[in-house]
Amino acid sequence: MRRTAVVVGAAVALALGVTGVAAIFGPTADTPAAAPAAAATPVDPVARAQERLRLVPGDWRAWAALAVAYVERGRITADPTNYPRAEEAVRRSLAVRPTGNGEALVAQGALANARHDFSAARRFAIEATKINGYDADAFAVLADAETQLGNVRAATAAVQRQLDLRPGLSAYARASYDLELRGRVTEATDLMRRALDSAVSPADIGFCRVQLGDLAWHSGDLAEATRQYDAGLAADPASVSLRRGKARAEWAAGRRDAAIAGYADVTRRAPTPSYVLEYADLLRAAGRAAEADAQLDLALAGHRLFTGAGGVDGLTGTALALAAGDPAAALKEARAEWSRRKHADVADNLAWALHHTGRDAEALPYARTAVGSGAKSALYAYHLGVIELSLGRTGAAEADLATALRLNPHFSPTDAPLARTLLAGPEVTR
Repeated sequence: MRRTAVVVGAAVALALGVTGVAAIFGPTADTPAAAPAAAATPVDPVARAQERLRLVPGDWRAWAALAVAYVERGRITADPTNYPRAEEAVRRSLAVRPTGNGEALVAQGALANARHDFSAARRFAIEATKINGYDADAFAVLADAETQLGNVRAATAAVQRQLDLRPGLSAYARASYDLELRGRVTEATDLMRRALDSAVSPADIGFCRVQLGDLAWHSGDLAEATRQYDAGLAADPASVSLRRGKARAEWAAGRRDAAIAGYADVTRRAPTPSYVLEYADLLRAAGRAAEADAQLDLALAGHRLFTGAGGVDGLTGTALALAAGDPAAALKEARAEWSRRKHADVADNLAWALHHTGRDAEALPYARTAVGSGAKSALYAYHLGVIELSLGRTGAAEADLATALRLNPHFSPTDAPLARTLLAGPEVTR
């Protein structure tokens, strides 16, 4: 259910600098927005921090800033080898100031989120808020961690605190995602539209447009999703998230060659395992199985690179094992991830792994947990429907498969057509 550009589970886009309304979860129509900040020439945060440290090697705040910059570079470039560099920068910051160093704790939390160690990220963020209860960056880290751990109320509280302290794109994105996870899609969309009204730089405009495009996509509105991706690319042509959204929309619109070319470009720019797996799905749906298998090899290599840099990602591990035809390994990955966190994505992941090992009765409660989270996810509904069908619950299966296609008829290049086939089959007809 995770939207691409939301920073959950990756680096924290700290202090993006777009101002706006201060309250998100209550009435805000009468709250005037502050004037947008002037656009500035982008400066590489890593280079900026390194230059400061050349002048003042003992600047513990600059070491912490360098750590966050490396985490963000790792996210943008899909290169997790930046994470050990971030870890070393945090170590240097703490060596200079071992106590009362909230900035280093925030950086540690950002790094832990990037590596998917959300429990550690939560711990670091809470410690940072004890040092400074007005640190919006600490609450951003905390919001990401609580969200991915499945602590819904705590996540909402952390998001609201960040909004109260520093409304801007970083806070808007988290607040929008929080609303979406609770099924409040209209409010999530309205929030991102208001954020777009305040955005000035091409990157910020593109960021808002990809959020709006993804919200429309998950709601099944292909025309609006395409419009948002196109508008975003006009402002920020280099955005990988926008290019991915556009390629996905091209496939849904029947422009398969353009979609495959688009995904080839996306995976060259950002070879993350999730993007590569999506590309493999498109290739397989196009009948290009050998090319799809080659992409799976690349995704596995990327996953190994991530775990080798200290990361843990059971969702990707499960998907890779299923793609390789090893359901037992997939179930092991899924169970381990569920032991770490109780996010709806993880419940759905475990349900699907159990289904592939023939344990549908055990899978059913997890699939229901995912659907019952409030998130309006076509994939959750599809997985629940397939599991119900396997258990002979044809009436429930028909309803959930139909829900999946109603939410988003293009939710998957392989599973959406299968959902239609299953609905047309005699086993779900009355």
